[in-house]
Amino acid sequence: MHVTFVQPAVGKKPGQPYVRSWKMEPLTLAVLKALTPPDVETHLVDDRLEVPDYDRPTDLVAITVEAYTARRAYAMADAFRKRGRKVVLGGYHVTLNPEEAAQHADAVVVGNAEDVWTRVVEDTRKGRLQKVYRGGLGTFRPGLLPDRSLFRGRSYLPLRLVEVGRGCPFHCDFCAITAYYQGRCHHRPIRDVVRDIEQSGGRYFFLVDDNIAGNLPYLEKLVDALMPLKVYWVSQASLTVARHPRLLEKMRKSGCQMLLIGFESLDSRNLASMGKEWMERLGDRDELVRRIHEAGIHIYATFVFGYDHDTPESFDRALEFALKHDFFFAAFNHLLPLPGTPVYRRLEREGRLIRPRWWLEPGYHYGEIVFQPKHFSPEELSVRARDARRAFFRTRSILRRSLSLLGRKPTLPMVYTFFSQNLTLQREVEAKFGLPLGENLDVWPK
Repeated sequence: MHVTFVQPAVGKKPGQPYVRSWKMEPLTLAVLKALTPPDVETHLVDDRLEVPDYDRPTDLVAITVEAYTARRAYAMADAFRKRGRKVVLGGYHVTLNPEEAAQHADAVVVGNAEDVWTRVVEDTRKGRLQKVYRGGLGTFRPGLLPDRSLFRGRSYLPLRLVEVGRGCPFHCDFCAITAYYQGRCHHRPIRDVVRDIEQSGGRYFFLVDDNIAGNLPYLEKLVDALMPLKVYWVSQASLTVARHPRLLEKMRKSGCQMLLIGFESLDSRNLASMGKEWMERLGDRDELVRRIHEAGIHIYATFVFGYDHDTPESFDRALEFALKHDFFFAAFNHLLPLPGTPVYRRLEREGRLIRPRWWLEPGYHYGEIVFQPKHFSPEELSVRARDARRAFFRTRSILRRSLSLLGRKPTLPMVYTFFSQNLTLQREVEAKFGLPLGENLDVWPK
């Protein structure tokens, strides 16, 4: 028996290389590889790195689907099925939209695939593949380590991915993760995290967790376990972590280099609207940021625009805040209502969705606004988000921010990462905006 794992691409403009910052290891597929019986041959098709061969013999094609890749994923699934291959689709988008996905698959997995993957393989082998397989929603299988042999010979970013947790205790209305995990956190056994890191052969890691500060006692035990490993890591966290200076110090000593923190908005009314009113109770933002920086941890700050209390001044205020604190990176994103989220349902109820199924529409481009904002035209919201990114990543800003970076005593690899990735993101401001989803890839399936 033979199984083909597929990571779909988002899309690209004609004549341009694929967006470099999106070339991360497809970790989910390595986990499924580890669960695949040893007598089953496997093959990875990473649509971001290669031209797919739809005629290659295989018994089962497993495709992971996100909203941004849905159109491409469905087209690839249709192409494989046209050639008589069995196709199973899974991932966050499929779990939140199973009926849509089922139109392009022989089977769909709702929930986490590791709970049902061996059954999917055996049912395929015996010719009894079911239409729907229902996995759990978050729990980890103790002792399971991804099989990274699936990645051999492929040029991913030099940052190993190690999963630590799933879900988040907060209820941001724009977040598909919250909708998927229903506001709950699930944590991987720490011994498995340590074994995964040790067996990966790397020193630089992205600890995959939707909010690594979602359970502070777990985080403290985790950093204690990381201390002896002498590794460097980055992750995602809520600003709540800044209220614990001793923990920040331990995180830095364990190798923490940077945290991605969602500030989202500097307007308390917007925060309340999106379900993040708790951020107003944390204390002074400037002081919280200072504590993280004083611990020697860099910040990747993210903001989202398009809520009902945003005005043109909201962009200026966020940009000023980002430059004031000399963040390592910053993202100025427009609101994108993902299917299955509360904000999508609200905008749909209010009749403000311009392109209700944007993820499937031919001609939809990254950066297009799919709803009617309250104080902008859709075009103005998109342009202002792009202009804020341009201003943050202009060369003068990079050089000025580098001086603050040096004051935080970074490691040499982080200095290299700062300059190389800031310059990459500077170029990709233009590369991403206008990117056609699912179109203009090397080969569109026929």
